Amino acid sequence: MLFLEENLELMIQEAGFVAFLRTIGIILLVIYGMKFFAKYFLPFILVRVVNKAKKRAQQRNTGYSQTKSDIKVGETIIDKKPNKKQSSQSNKVGDYVDYEEVD
Repeated sequence: MLFLEENLELMIQEAGFVAFLRTIGIILLVIYGMKFFAKYFLPFILVRVVNKAKKRAQQRNTGYSQTKSDIKVGETIIDKKPNKKQSSQSNKVGDYVDYEEVD
């Protein structure tokens, strides 16, 4: 138990001027490190992410652009969806229930 108490005393430091300056120095290093990272490395990372997103969008739209390229200029194409018979149940949303107000 004595060993644990001695180590605990060594880990606890008094709030002194040197500890305060060290803390301020660490905070400033972190802030300037983040500014350096954001200034020099973040643009490269963002360009790479945007290029990947652009490639994915182009891959998704390749099927759409190929069908449009088959159409000749001035040609009119009308696409119609087949009419589906509507069942009587689709028009009927719910049952109507009469009610009386109770005083």
